[in-house]
Amino acid sequence: MDYRLCGNDTKKGHKKLRLDNIRELLNSVKKGEIDVDEALGSLKELPFKDLEFASIDSHRELRQGFPEVIYGEGKDAGKISSIIREMNKAGQNILITRLDEEKAKTVYSAFKNAEYFPDARVARILNHEIEDKGKGTVLVISAGTSDIAVAEEACLTAEIMGNRVERLYDVGVAGLHRLLGSHKKLLNASVIIAVAGMEGALPSVVGGLVAAPVIAVPTSVGYGASFSGVTALLAMLNSCASGITVVNIDNGFGAAYAASLINRA
Repeated sequence: MDYRLCGNDTKKGHKKLRLDNIRELLNSVKKGEIDVDEALGSLKELPFKDLEFASIDSHRELRQGFPEVIYGEGKDAGKISSIIREMNKAGQNILITRLDEEKAKTVYSAFKNAEYFPDARVARILNHEIEDKGKGTVLVISAGTSDIAVAEEACLTAEIMGNRVERLYDVGVAGLHRLLGSHKKLLNASVIIAVAGMEGALPSVVGGLVAAPVIAVPTSVGYGASFSGVTALLAMLNSCASGITVVNIDNGFGAAYAASLINRA
């Protein structure tokens, strides 16, 4: 079930501290349209906001090109809501990962401009249009249907970070013809994220077919000897295909973040 959620707590007249707004603010000072004290008031919450239980890094979008991401696991709904309110004030697009449905129901009763994606356990709030920052396409591939949850976390992360994303699911080595049937899509991608559990063979196959960077994501999918993803992780780290980068088990978010940096370079 998807939840359409409610409420943008942005205060009327609050200066949104995105990069384009700060540039506009400095130009206004230069032209004499506002004074220095007024500009300082708008910038006073840089570089972070202390909420006692959390320090919101409002400077991160300026440093790295994307705001701080909320990791939902281990935080209660009230704390997540407080962080969202603070980020809303800055007009930032917000991504929450590892958010279960129970928390989503509670948290998002307060934020109506949000979407929740239960398969990926990801929520997002778009306070401004997503700018296309990528030079090409990020292709996300899953070996099996059971890997799609992690693959979707990667897709949603890459999309909110300004990438054009394509999906190619259930094309693992148990039926290699399925992958080879999409050879053109593989060749057209600028960056590929390959998500696989079990024995983790998919990234090695993909890495041997393409010139694009391949980011491998081991998943915890598999029977006993898969050791909750450790087997896939070790297989990917020992791949004979050159140039494969490996992230942690089930870390679709980390793979997408790395892919975004590569796609902007």
